Amino acid sequence: MNEWLTARIAEPAVLVTVAIVEGSGPREPGAKMLVTAAGQVDTIGGGHLEMCAVEVARAMLDGGGAARLERYALGPTLGQCCGGVVHLAFERVDPSLQKVMDGLYARRREDSWRLSAIDGPSAALLLDADGMTVAGEGEGAPAVDRKRGTHVIKDGAGRRWLADPCLAPRAHLLLFGAGHVGAAIVRMLGELPCTVTWVDEREDMFPGTIPANVTVEATDMPEALVAGAPAGASYLVMTHSHALDQRLSEAILARADVGWFGLIGSKTKRVQFERRMAARGLPKDRIDAMVCPIGLAGITNKLPAAIAASVCAQLLMVWEAQQRFTLNHVGRISSA
Repeated sequence: MNEWLTARIAEPAVLVTVAIVEGSGPREPGAKMLVTAAGQVDTIGGGHLEMCAVEVARAMLDGGGAARLERYALGPTLGQCCGGVVHLAFERVDPSLQKVMDGLYARRREDSWRLSAIDGPSAALLLDADGMTVAGEGEGAPAVDRKRGTHVIKDGAGRRWLADPCLAPRAHLLLFGAGHVGAAIVRMLGELPCTVTWVDEREDMFPGTIPANVTVEATDMPEALVAGAPAGASYLVMTHSHALDQRLSEAILARADVGWFGLIGSKTKRVQFERRMAARGLPKDRIDAMVCPIGLAGITNKLPAAIAASVCAQLLMVWEAQQRFTLNHVGRISSA
């Protein structure tokens, strides 16, 4: 997730950002990659566009040069089938931009805005969700409309600035169980825009290396984490104990603000759990919302990696639907 930021490259680099997309493009506005003399981190969509962007970035590394905005017509100029027009912002990672990137790394689980001058002297600012400067400096920087996505704006003197939201992931998953399937799911989610709280009472079950977007909780009181979870969170229950699965399921369904809840198991397990939860007085609509079995219909392979792929695809569908609802009804930076 956001390798351009989490890779923490120490060598000279150029940050390439998709600033504007007109029509169809390989990546959305805000997509980024870091280019160094010998390699790159992350992607703006691959293909001829990315190859040209890497060439421009390395020319900047070789000869210096200020930030710039380049326009690429994907069909006529680059021969790509997307057919749209993409504008790319190129910024050398100088001390000013490095301060902003360091601040972004420290705030990667908080909403931030990046504001960089495209014309004139180098200037880079990092703003918090309220528009207050938390890193960098830039005299004359324009005010940012924080309900918009990545875009280019002009200040009072006509100088262009790249306004770039770097928002904390809206999708949060509480995953109960550090077995083979849980570990496979965590590995896949480590590459996706979400945060994960991974819970198990057996501390020795967790691997030595954990993705940057995952927090481990080794506790014998997992129900407390359900109680303290944010509204709209997603839950996956797949522990080593059916009795614990039952307790966690009841604690989750007791909440009225669950975003999504999946329980590993068969249709028979679902029927048993439904009966027990109904006997304890849990509302039928909440019990009906429980997803069990988990995963996409039609995938029957029981390998942990196959189950993980199916469940992660299911979660992506849920999270993207929640994001669309939020953007359409609430506003860009509100929580899903």
